[in-house]
Amino acid sequence: MFSRVEQLAWEKEKLSNFACLSAESRGRKKAEADCDIRTIFQHDRDRIIHSKAFRRLKHKTQVFIAPEGDHYRTRLTHTLEVSQIARTIARALKLNEDLVEAIALGHDLGHTPFGHAGEAALTEITGEEFKHNLQSLRVVDLIEKRSSGSRGLNLSIEVRDGIVNHTGDTKPLTLEGQIVRIADRVAYINHDIDDALRAGIIDASDLPQDAISILGSTHSERIDVMVRDLINSSWQQEEIKRSAEIKTATEKLRSFLFQNVYIGSEGKSEEGKAKRLLKLLYDFFIEHLDYIPDEYLEFEKNHKQAVIDYIAGMTDRYAINLGQKYFIPTPWFDKNR
Repeated sequence: MFSRVEQLAWEKEKLSNFACLSAESRGRKKAEADCDIRTIFQHDRDRIIHSKAFRRLKHKTQVFIAPEGDHYRTRLTHTLEVSQIARTIARALKLNEDLVEAIALGHDLGHTPFGHAGEAALTEITGEEFKHNLQSLRVVDLIEKRSSGSRGLNLSIEVRDGIVNHTGDTKPLTLEGQIVRIADRVAYINHDIDDALRAGIIDASDLPQDAISILGSTHSERIDVMVRDLINSSWQQEEIKRSAEIKTATEKLRSFLFQNVYIGSEGKSEEGKAKRLLKLLYDFFIEHLDYIPDEYLEFEKNHKQAVIDYIAGMTDRYAINLGQKYFIPTPWFDKNR
């Protein structure tokens, strides 16, 4: 058996001096006995994968709401693509692949139903910007329950830091967290282009050709160029970075997506309905708190926050089903017909 102690020794011998070694983790908020097989980051990864919040990602929107097709990305497939890209980079740079994987798998656990439309709806409801990265941390710290019944997954400091700082103004503490931060962008820029092409919202000729000439004309070529550039630019460095040329070309593609896909495109036509639905559900549950599962109320005295937590955790189809249940009249049939 390859024990945890042997794995710690392997990391110390094989990984880069810039890697976050499992043996040097800052630990958990609540001290626990170490597993004799898994390192702390492997243990975190397993807790995330076995969580209910992770399973619900398969029915949460990535970009397109309720698309008619089996091959569009969901929040779960996005998460897996981020994990794959980030692990490739970490392995090449001799950084801690287990830490990268745990952060990547947990980074979007707080995303709302209906993607960023859901975020916008909750922002309008509360008057404060809803940030999915903060909600992801809330999920692993408070909302998710372990099989033992304890509240929160009690993840390591490093994984929690990588999750909350995968977006926003604060850079993650570890290089592994920095990898996930960039891998997230590499993944969604490329798979959102792929989905938009599949949906017929854009044509390949619409893409900014100066960026395409640098990054490549196919999905796989672009990811390969971006990943290789990041590895070459970050090798034996104290930060994860990209070359100026690749970064500029990547940002051109991202800007193109905002202008032609994310805002006002045919693929976003259902967002208004999605936002109205979530607002209706919020108002309904504020008036009917007894309809909310006890697990959302037992730790949160602020009932408004409990409702937000409940709605944010919903899948698209669950929210739609509740809308039909609470707001659409149920047909009544004459038994004497």
